[in-house]
Amino acid sequence: MSTPARLYKNAIDLNRYSNSVARRVINAYNDIIIDAVDQLRVIDDLAAPVKAARLRSILAQLKESLDGWAGDATELTATELQGIAELQSEFVTEQLRKALPEGILRSNINTVEISPQFAQSVVTTDPTQLNVVTLSDDLFAAVNGAPQTYSLTAAQGATITLPNGQVVSKAFRGIATSQAEQFSQVVRNGLLTGETTPSIAKRLIGSLQFGEEAKTVGQIAAAGGQLTQVADNQIIALVRTSINQVANAASQQVYEGNQDITKKYRYIATLDTRTSAICRALDGKEFEYGKGPMPPQHFNCRSTTVPVIDYKALDIPSPPEGKRASMDGPVPGNETYGQWLAKQPRTTQADALGPGKVAYFNRLAKKYGPTDAMAKLVRDDGSELTLAQLRSRYGPVN
Repeated sequence: MSTPARLYKNAIDLNRYSNSVARRVINAYNDIIIDAVDQLRVIDDLAAPVKAARLRSILAQLKESLDGWAGDATELTATELQGIAELQSEFVTEQLRKALPEGILRSNINTVEISPQFAQSVVTTDPTQLNVVTLSDDLFAAVNGAPQTYSLTAAQGATITLPNGQVVSKAFRGIATSQAEQFSQVVRNGLLTGETTPSIAKRLIGSLQFGEEAKTVGQIAAAGGQLTQVADNQIIALVRTSINQVANAASQQVYEGNQDITKKYRYIATLDTRTSAICRALDGKEFEYGKGPMPPQHFNCRSTTVPVIDYKALDIPSPPEGKRASMDGPVPGNETYGQWLAKQPRTTQADALGPGKVAYFNRLAKKYGPTDAMAKLVRDDGSELTLAQLRSRYGPVN
C-alpha cells in the first residue's frame, strides 16, 4: 500500500494558504483598532465635557466598525472556503488519477461536485438550529460504466462546526463584541486613573501600524497590544481550523467516492515539536472511511488525511512510498510521529513531550515500539496523561 508524495505536502500548502487568508482578516481588524486609537490620541487637550462626548463617539463608531468587520470577515471566509473546497476536491481527484496507470482505472475516478451553498452553510448555519440534516451523498447514476459524481452539499456543510461547537459567523461576532467592550473598559479605566493617552494607545496596539503586510501572521500578533494580540491569535486559529475542516471534508468525499481504489485513509500529523498529543498518537493510523477520527481535532490543528491505495487488490505494481516533511527534513511517508521522535535527540523529545515524559516514551518505545508508545501517552479520549498518571500506570523511571 502506498500514498502519492504530493498528498503529504498538501498539508503544508494548506497551512500557508490559511496564513494568507488570516492576514487579510487580521489586518482589517487591526486597522479598525489602530484608527480608533489614533482618534483617541487627540482628545487630551479637549475640555472635559467635549472630551467625554468625543470618547462616546469614538466608542460608538468602533462598535459599528467592528460589527461591519465581523460580517465582512464571515463573507471573505465563506468565499475562500468555497474556493478551497473546489480546489481540494480537484487536487485529490487528480492525485488519485496520477497514482494509477494509464487506461481504464485512471479514467474511472469518481469526482465530487461542490454545492454553491456549501461554504456559506459551513460559516453561517448552526446545526443545533436545524430540525433535520440530510447526509446523503446525492449520488448521480452512472451511465454505461462512466465515472460517477458525488456532491458535497449545503446540508453536509451545516454539520461542520468549529471544535467548540460554534460556527464561523458567530465566532467573528463574538470577537467583535468582546473587543469593543474591552476597548471601552481599557480606555475608561486608564483615563480614570490618570494614564496618558499615548500610554493607553501603546497598551492597546503595541507597535502595530496600518496594513502590516511585511510581517507574518505570527509576527503581527506578537507586535500587538492588549486589543490586538489575543484577537489576532483567535482569528488565526479560527481561519486555520475552518480551512482545515473544509479541505479535509472535500478530500474525504473524493476518497469515499472511490472506495474501489482506496478503502482506508491514513491520519497524518505534522512532524515537529508543536504537534498536539492527540495528533501525535493518531499519526500514521489507518481507518475505514466514516469510521475513524478526522482532523481538525482541536483549534489550530494542522493534521490531514491521505488515502491508502491498495495496489495489491487492484493487481497493479505499487510505486515507492512517498516522502513526508518533518522539521529536520523529508522522511518516508509511512514513518509515524513516534518513529520520527524516537530518532530525535533528547532535547527535541523534551520540546515535544515535556522533559518529564521523555523517559517514559523511550522506555515504552523499547517495549512496544515507538508508534504504540506514543499512543500510550494519551487517554482513550485523546487527552494527555499527566506525569503522575504515567507513574501510576508504568511505575517510576530513573
